[in-house]
Amino acid sequence: MADAADELDDIDRTLVRELVADGRATLAHLAAVAGLSVSAVQSRVRRLETRGVVLGYRARVDPEAVGNMLSAFVSITPIDPSQPDDAPARLEHIEAIESCHSVAGDESYVLLVRVRSARALEDLLQQIRTAANVRTRSTIILQTFYDGRDVIP
Repeated sequence: MADAADELDDIDRTLVRELVADGRATLAHLAAVAGLSVSAVQSRVRRLETRGVVLGYRARVDPEAVGNMLSAFVSITPIDPSQPDDAPARLEHIEAIESCHSVAGDESYVLLVRVRSARALEDLLQQIRTAANVRTRSTIILQTFYDGRDVIP
């Protein structure tokens, strides 16, 4: 994707910055900011989407506001390294797993999970161990100072 970023001109960067600030910005607003016609902006935004610069638009939801009061990082390591490493595919269906990252180090993957309680975390860990045949190591998040920073070109 570095090539796509190198090809962004100043107008594309302006449009992306505006969309990062407000994913619901109207084409008319974007056109006014960029100094282009609505149809030109629509074409540029579509091109940014097609090229994978703009990946989508979504609402950000506070996990605690929907009852997920406990967040944790769960590191996982296969119990039997001779078996296929398909843990991400085996865990993808578990909604409490917000993200899965392949990492270098002692563990193979680090998961970000969000659940309602310590008991729910215990149940989730058992579900992860069973589904992916892995060992787990958990770190409970006490406070998050910043998260999901916007990427601004």
